[in-house]
Amino acid sequence: MINEMDSVDWKSMGHAYGPAGDVPGWLTGMTSADPGVRDEAFSHFYNAAHHQGDVYPCTAASLPFLFAMAGSPGTPDRASVIELLLSIGRASLDMDPEGVYFTPDGTESRAHVDALAVMREHAEVFVHYASDPDPLVQRPAIEGLGLFLDDSGRAVEMLRSLLSGSGTVERLLIVRTVATVGLRDAAAHRVATRWLETLAADTTVQPEVRLAALVHRVRCTPQKIGGDVLPTAIDLLRKIVPDEASRDKAPSLRTGTEQGDATSSVRAQGVPPQIAAAFEDLERQDSVHAPTTSLLKTFHTLLNDRVPERTALLAAQLSSADAAMRYDSIRMAQNLIAQWRGDHTGLVALLAKRLLTEDAYTCAAAAEALGSLGPVSESARDALAFYVEATRASHGPRVWAAQDRLVRRAHQEAVRALARLGDLRALPSVLTALDEGTDAWRAVQVAGHLSGAAGDLTPRLSKLLEEVDFSDPSQAMSAGALVSALGKLAGPADAPELTSAITATVRHEQWHMAASALNALASLGPGAACALEVIRPLTDAQDINVRAAATAAVWELEGDAGRVVPQLVELLDSHQHHEVADVLGSIGPDASPALPRLRKMLTADYEWTRVHAAAALWDIGGDAEAPVVVETLLAAWAENNSTSNHVLACLNRMGPAARPALPRIREELTLLRRSGRFRSITNDEELLEACRSIAARA
Repeated sequence: MINEMDSVDWKSMGHAYGPAGDVPGWLTGMTSADPGVRDEAFSHFYNAAHHQGDVYPCTAASLPFLFAMAGSPGTPDRASVIELLLSIGRASLDMDPEGVYFTPDGTESRAHVDALAVMREHAEVFVHYASDPDPLVQRPAIEGLGLFLDDSGRAVEMLRSLLSGSGTVERLLIVRTVATVGLRDAAAHRVATRWLETLAADTTVQPEVRLAALVHRVRCTPQKIGGDVLPTAIDLLRKIVPDEASRDKAPSLRTGTEQGDATSSVRAQGVPPQIAAAFEDLERQDSVHAPTTSLLKTFHTLLNDRVPERTALLAAQLSSADAAMRYDSIRMAQNLIAQWRGDHTGLVALLAKRLLTEDAYTCAAAAEALGSLGPVSESARDALAFYVEATRASHGPRVWAAQDRLVRRAHQEAVRALARLGDLRALPSVLTALDEGTDAWRAVQVAGHLSGAAGDLTPRLSKLLEEVDFSDPSQAMSAGALVSALGKLAGPADAPELTSAITATVRHEQWHMAASALNALASLGPGAACALEVIRPLTDAQDINVRAAATAAVWELEGDAGRVVPQLVELLDSHQHHEVADVLGSIGPDASPALPRLRKMLTADYEWTRVHAAAALWDIGGDAEAPVVVETLLAAWAENNSTSNHVLACLNRMGPAARPALPRIREELTLLRRSGRFRSITNDEELLEACRSIAARA
């Protein structure tokens, strides 16, 4: 059939990047004997003809040829073909069967309906390969059988018959697929649920499969999560014992190794190291080491807001005898703490127990998780410090730049987590990084937290800032991090370095960076008044961001409200009005000429504009403005939860005048899910502290 591709008018169709005339070449490439050619062909098809799961007419037109490949004895990589078929079919199922979609060129398309018809027409292909001896072929075929075989009763029976002759991964997939069939067809639901209940109770079945049956029975009947489900699940988890050869091995030794370090690939490709590291982190997030990981994620999704139960489950996972399960549970614990409020001390302690010098792979993941938890990781402080000092003792003072990538990453993540807690025991390695340059950007990102070592850090940070080529946009991220760190640590003596950076960024028209440097300089206060000669002309800069930042800096360094308030009032009509309103608020009553304009901003459509205007109104006008300020803040908070940190900060400043907001504040303290801007842990913890402070004064 591959020879019939010329009969299809591919050029009349399109994919994500243009006409689909290149699709037949990719389909042909998938049958090549050369693995490199095949990989490239699959990659191109996924990226263009199945872009981010989209189903185009050319995608649907490819299906008969893909099914022909799947059935051909000469196909060299049948597993990848069936996996692609499953992906297209699953995406088509997820789309609205009555919906009309549009191709990138704007043409109406119902290709997903056509694709689904082809998948069901060829469902016997999945039936055939569901018992294939190659697990990589069998796995997608099992799922395809459950999704596309119209006879759901037959699908359940076939899946059940496959259980005894399959491996652990395939058995878990079979159990999940039986539940999927039961959920998509009411006629099969009772049969599937009854089988899952029987399987979960069968003590002759391996615990992984019994656990899968228990979880997917809950998935089929979520309203029946009884008090016995969690204890049973934890008991089954504890019965999962790996073979002796792999019991205590780091997952990296069993499933692969750490990705290449960002710095070397960056030098080869010219990509900023921060970007390369972000992609590496995405790859790590996608890695799975234990066959039960997907199952346990499903269980956590089903338990949802039952935080105590999920915490108990994670405690069992993190204490498992299986190193792979322990590893995969680290990110699950991190996600639970990031999304839900509660007492997470026990989980933090279990994450800290994974900081073992003999297992750098797992330690790096645990340290990275702890570093993301902000103030919640406080109880792990000493464990992090012990690990940092132990690795310096065993690998030498230059372990930050160790040749072993696993050791290097584990040490760096532990140092960064410790530094974020403001602990000076992180300082020796941070100084090593800044002095020697290896992955210095990682140290710069956390240096600002070490305020107790400003004297050691600011000269080094200033030196690195001097070396930045502001004419090169690719250095903007590194420069921004340096400026941010100096803004937190620098004193008046460091004003010349920041002033030089401002001059250089303006010369090269790097306006965003110039504004950031101006903000950092403003944080130095009147002691940096020597920079006024450079800053004052920038209050008339062509770039509005620079103009606003320069005007704010003049206020911070000079403190002359009469000079800056008229300029700031004028800037309230620019897109920088949020920042400008904040500066006016910091000036206080002397900014009263801005009150009429700020009151007008309370009628803006954008809730963030109203929040910043209301806060400035309070800071300038005081009690006389209190009723409208509280009303505006509460309305914006209800409209957009992301405003909550700004809202609470103002309400906290208002003291007794914020009393009308107490019901909403008390309600916030009862909520389980994290809130605050970006729903970050640090912002949420700050929000809760402000709520408690206001409520305590009531």
